[in-house]
Amino acid sequence: MSLKNLSAKNKTLKLLQNRKINQIYKRFEKLLNINTSFIVAVSGGPDSLALACLAKIYSVKKKLTSKFFIVDHKLRAESTKEAKLVRHILKKNSIDAKILTWKGKKPQKNIQSLARKKRYELLVSQCDKLKINNILLGHHQDDLFENFFIRMLRGSGLKGLISLDFKSKIDNKFLLRPLLNQKKEDLVFVSKYAFNFFVSDPSNVDEKYQRIRIRKLIKELEKDGLDKKKFVKTIKNLKFSNDVINFYVDKNLKENTFFSNEKGNLTLNKVFFQQPYEIVFRSISDVIKIIGKKYYRSRGKKLDKIITDIGNNVLRKATLGGCVIEKVNQTVIISKE
Repeated sequence: MSLKNLSAKNKTLKLLQNRKINQIYKRFEKLLNINTSFIVAVSGGPDSLALACLAKIYSVKKKLTSKFFIVDHKLRAESTKEAKLVRHILKKNSIDAKILTWKGKKPQKNIQSLARKKRYELLVSQCDKLKINNILLGHHQDDLFENFFIRMLRGSGLKGLISLDFKSKIDNKFLLRPLLNQKKEDLVFVSKYAFNFFVSDPSNVDEKYQRIRIRKLIKELEKDGLDKKKFVKTIKNLKFSNDVINFYVDKNLKENTFFSNEKGNLTLNKVFFQQPYEIVFRSISDVIKIIGKKYYRSRGKKLDKIITDIGNNVLRKATLGGCVIEKVNQTVIISKE
């Protein structure tokens, strides 16, 4: 190891001499618990900078390859300047980061959702180039609460309410959220202590965005006695229930479907649709996502109608999520559109 690399390593590990940083890192290390390479998504806010700091320590201690990427969405005039500044700050702290740019025309509606989708596409592309399967994201405990309320307003079921989990999968890559057991104020502390810097995004106070209105609502509920520790326990219990449903979804997919390599389609037998509704809904949703090769699952309203039509024997052919869904005798065949 060169003297330069040794100095960078010592500088990184020296952060653990701070008692609070050390406690925060131990929680981070316990939840992450991987022994393979990873990439880290950095935005410049306190959460993602804290993630960069903790992930760098983790990679040094575990002797793992880690790559850091800043996504410049170009949605604000100053975004490119900020991205370069964040890269500079990281470089001063022995973290090399690359800027990924969202090129092309930007949407006028549903901006945050589409920006998130584009961000994942850019990160997944880097994973493919580097042959890395893990992407670390900076979602933390407060995001867990916000996600719950946002999904509740959408009328989501159990799966939607607890959808922000430590591990999820997108395009055969694992999205890992090792800050889900960390409080926002602790991440701000890490960012200030390690970098003495973070970017304040003006959209984080703009109430035209639903997430910001939800954030304000949660703060008001805290004044009225919302206990976040109990809230975490509730979400944990809901996840246990969700695990039970996932078990039977997997069982349904294994026992009541047949994939044809020759035709590239999946056949669902009659028994597939004799399970409880939630099992059927999730099973067919998973099938459509896989066959259609989509990042996200299709909206539930149209899928609900398709399942109802199948049950009433009135469906002949429908399209959803890049798939053709066709009723043939006592079976349903799903193929790519």
